[in-house]
Amino acid sequence: MEFILITGRSLSQGREKEGGKFSEAYRNAVAICELDPQDLEALGIKEGDNVRIRTDFGSVVVKPLPSSQAPHRGIAFIPYGPWASMVTGDETHGTGMPTLKGIRAYIEPTKEPILKLQELYAGRLRVMP
Repeated sequence: MEFILITGRSLSQGREKEGGKFSEAYRNAVAICELDPQDLEALGIKEGDNVRIRTDFGSVVVKPLPSSQAPHRGIAFIPYGPWASMVTGDETHGTGMPTLKGIRAYIEPTKEPILKLQELYAGRLRVMP
């Protein structure tokens, strides 16, 4: 299904990063995607399932959760963090801010696991000249 992806801060994201970005608590707070409960149902998502999110910038596996901000059919929210960075753009178009909101995304259920931070960036880090 096609969605509009937005990213932003969340209370859990801010609180858990204080414990360290390599902690399981941090991963549980930011390797998530909040969706409208009706969208979860339309996708056939059950508790314990994972989803793959694909955008023009990349893809990532996260845990889908029902949004407490519903109703907002067709909108997916991921808290700022390394998992969101896999599917957002780095181009600032001269503004100084990368593309973090209003991104076309495709979401589908998957049996793939959610990668730990060390696994997520393995082989993807670039050395700047």
